[in-house]
Amino acid sequence: MAPAFDVNSLEFKLPDLGEGLTEAEIVRWLVRVGDVVAVDQPVVEVETAKAMVEVPCPYGGVVTARFGEEGTELPVGAPLLTVAVGTPAGPGAPEEPAERALQTAAEESSGNVLVGYGTAAAPARRRRVRPTGPTLTASAGGPGSGRPPTRVDGPVPVISPLVRKLAREHGMDLRALAGSGPDGLITRADVEAAIEAGSVAAPETGSSGARRQVEAGQEPARAGLEARHALTGIRGLVADKMARSRREIPEATCWVDADATELLAARTAMNAAMTERDGGQKVSLLALFARITVAALGRFPMLNSSVDMEAREIRQFADVHLGFAAQTDRGLVVPVVRHAQSRTTESINTELIRLTEAGRAGALTPGELTGGTFTLNNYGVFGVDGSTPIINHPEAAMLGIGRIVPKPWVHQGELAVRHVVQLSLTFDHRVCDGGTAGGFLRYVADCVEQPAVLLRSV
Repeated sequence: MAPAFDVNSLEFKLPDLGEGLTEAEIVRWLVRVGDVVAVDQPVVEVETAKAMVEVPCPYGGVVTARFGEEGTELPVGAPLLTVAVGTPAGPGAPEEPAERALQTAAEESSGNVLVGYGTAAAPARRRRVRPTGPTLTASAGGPGSGRPPTRVDGPVPVISPLVRKLAREHGMDLRALAGSGPDGLITRADVEAAIEAGSVAAPETGSSGARRQVEAGQEPARAGLEARHALTGIRGLVADKMARSRREIPEATCWVDADATELLAARTAMNAAMTERDGGQKVSLLALFARITVAALGRFPMLNSSVDMEAREIRQFADVHLGFAAQTDRGLVVPVVRHAQSRTTESINTELIRLTEAGRAGALTPGELTGGTFTLNNYGVFGVDGSTPIINHPEAAMLGIGRIVPKPWVHQGELAVRHVVQLSLTFDHRVCDGGTAGGFLRYVADCVEQPAVLLRSV
C-alpha cells in the first residue's frame, strides 16, 4: 500500500527587498542541502546596494537545493532554494512514511544520506552521514599537523563579509582557520592574528605563481591584471550615484577658511559640564557642525532641495534630513539623521553615534540610508584640508569639512596661532547662484568662529 503522504517541492525565490532594489549578493548561506527548516526561519544572508539582511523562508520542510554560491549576485525573483514539504493525504496517515518521503527527497537532491529526521514541522535528532571521499592528511590540517582542521565542504562561517574581504586581500584560505567565535565562527580578530603571525602569504602573481625578485638593471616582467573587483553592493550603488551626479548636476564649489578656536573651546565646555543624565556621550565636532548646518539651511532653504528636470521644477523640502558621509570597511555609506531641524544638538549627537555604529557593523537599514536632503562630508578625518566632493544625487548641495590644524592667523589685529578649518560648499548651480551659496557658507563660518552667533537662531 502506498504511503498516505505527498511530498511537494516548493521553490523559494529572492523576494522584493523594498526601496526599489532589483538585486542582491549572497553573503552567507545559513542552511545546507538536507537541513530541516521551519516557517520564517532565516536561510540566507544577502547584501543589497543599501544594507545587509537575513532572508526568511516562508516554507517548512527539507532543503533539497540551493541556487548560487556565496558571492553570487541574483536578481529579485530568481530562485534561492527549493524545499520538500510533506502533506498528509488523509486523516490518520502514519508519520514514518512522511519521514522517509522527506528523507528520500533530500537524498535525491543532495547525494547525502540523512538519518534521524522527524517531520518537517518538528525536526528530531539528526546527523549527516557524508559520502565516502578523500580524508584529511596531516599536511592538510589532520591529526598531528598542529594546524586547525580544514573544512572540506559547505560555506565557511564568518562573522561578516568584511572578514571575507580581508582574507581575499591577503590571499588567505579561510578554511585553514579555526574560528574563535561561537560554533567556530571566524572573526576579524582571527584573520588579523593570522596575518600578523605571518602565516598567510600575500597574493602572488606571475606565470609561475610567485613574485620574482628583479635584479638591478633587469626589465621587470609584466604580469597583467593584479585583481578584478566587481562593482556590486554598496560600492556599485556609490559608483552609479556618483556617475549620475556628474552627468546631471552642473555643480560649483566655493570655500573659506574659518578660525575654529572658539568652537573647540565651546565643545570642551559642553563636555566638561556633562552630567550622568547625559549618558556619558560627549558631543562630537560633527554634531556641532550638523547643528550649525541646520541653522544655515533655515536661513538659506533653497539649498535643502532637489531638481526634477522632468517636471522642470525645484522641489524645496520642509524637513531637513541630514546625511553624513561615513567610511566603513564595506565602503562609503551616507546614513541620514531624519528631521534634524527638530532636534537639539544632544539629540543629533546621539543619532550620529547610533548610525555610525550601525554602519560599521553593516546593520544600517535601507530606510536609514535613503531620503537625505543635504549631506555633510567630514573629509578632515582623513588628514586633508580641502576637497571638491561630488554632490549626493539627487540633493542640491554638500558641505565639506577639512581638518582643524594650528595655523598663523590674524586675531584681533595681532598674529597668533589659531585652530583653522577649511570649509567648502559644493552646490547645484540650477538651484541657486553664487550669492546664495556664498551667504550660506559665510554664515556657517561665522558660527564656527563665534558660536554665540548660533544662539540667535536656536
